[in-house]
Amino acid sequence: MKALQFGFSIPRYLLGKVLGHRFPRILWSRFASLQYTDAPEPQLPWGEWVKIAVHLGGICGSDLHLLFLDDSPSLSPFASFPFIPGHEIVGTVVEVGPEAGEIKPGERVAVDPLLPCAARGLELCQACSRGDFNLCTRFTDGRLSPGILIGGCRDTGGGWGPYVVAHKSQVLKVPPTVTDENAVMVDPLAISIHAVVRHPPGDADTVLVIGGGVIGICVIAALRALGFRGRIVVLAKYPYQAKTAQAYGANETILLQRGDGHYDALADVLGGRLLQPVLGKRVLVGGADVTYECVGTGRSIDDALRLTRSRGKVVLVGLAAIPKGVDWTFIWLHELQVLGTINGALETLQGQRQKAHEIALDLLAQGKVDLSPLVTHRFPLDAYPEAFSTATGKSRNRVFKVVFQHVHA
Repeated sequence: MKALQFGFSIPRYLLGKVLGHRFPRILWSRFASLQYTDAPEPQLPWGEWVKIAVHLGGICGSDLHLLFLDDSPSLSPFASFPFIPGHEIVGTVVEVGPEAGEIKPGERVAVDPLLPCAARGLELCQACSRGDFNLCTRFTDGRLSPGILIGGCRDTGGGWGPYVVAHKSQVLKVPPTVTDENAVMVDPLAISIHAVVRHPPGDADTVLVIGGGVIGICVIAALRALGFRGRIVVLAKYPYQAKTAQAYGANETILLQRGDGHYDALADVLGGRLLQPVLGKRVLVGGADVTYECVGTGRSIDDALRLTRSRGKVVLVGLAAIPKGVDWTFIWLHELQVLGTINGALETLQGQRQKAHEIALDLLAQGKVDLSPLVTHRFPLDAYPEAFSTATGKSRNRVFKVVFQHVHA
């Protein structure tokens, strides 16, 4: 089968690191770590697995970090090369193992991409036993090659190819009322639900969401769908993002400006007071009660720390790797709680325990959230150069989610 496959070689890696940000097209050229190539169709690892023909495979922000080689090398032990990227997946079941339970061929499904103990044929580790599958201590063990997610494990395939295999515990049956466009958004919505449920604001709090991309919008949507009635302020890079943030429930939106030019408007809406140091960006006294940082750059993290009030929470939802230019002073100066999140887990919501991906799918099925407008661009897999050029040209193309659309005979 034809697929986009990521392999590691030092010459290709170094070439991409040196030239990739200046000449992005080199990152999907014949000199890149990512290649459009013939790859073996993934096979069922054992009887508890199913094979899925992919309809839509999303291009996630984390995939773009991979493409631009921005991920920390610390993540490399948790992947197995070569792998087919893509963990945002909706498709149709085409093959079922004898121990896969009630899953049937022909069913339309979405996928929780995590590959913890259950998917690896292992007894549950301590983290998995308490429902924190996202913190599994055995992502490198068991009957599968290393990989935290489908899309980072050489045995499973990924959404940038026509077929994937998934363990029965990962499969989510998609109701007829949920479109493919909504189903492919289950994973980013689940990530946002996990961040919001584990680190919730109070109704009297003012929330700051930094970032108006898919994760930022999903955090806003999750807050409102789960009943948050307080004020949401969004710092967005582009006007089209700000407009969309308001449509999903933001009260105020501020556009990012050069330096700290956006601080004046933020100080007004957050009720803070700006002070000028001898050098550098201004300091805010006051700020948001809870800040969800949804970008993952040095600049966005620095803003998050500066714009959160004393003893407030900064929740890192964006995938920061090795950020530069972050002034950590405000963590101790304001006694901030800085909290990381990854993927989804077993969440407690209104006294009920349910996986974040199941909560996400339920919200979409009930019509409490509609994320289909965020799927703004779709491409066949062989048009990957255009897909990546579009995904990396957000302002020019008014991009939220770019997906690969696979057609099966």
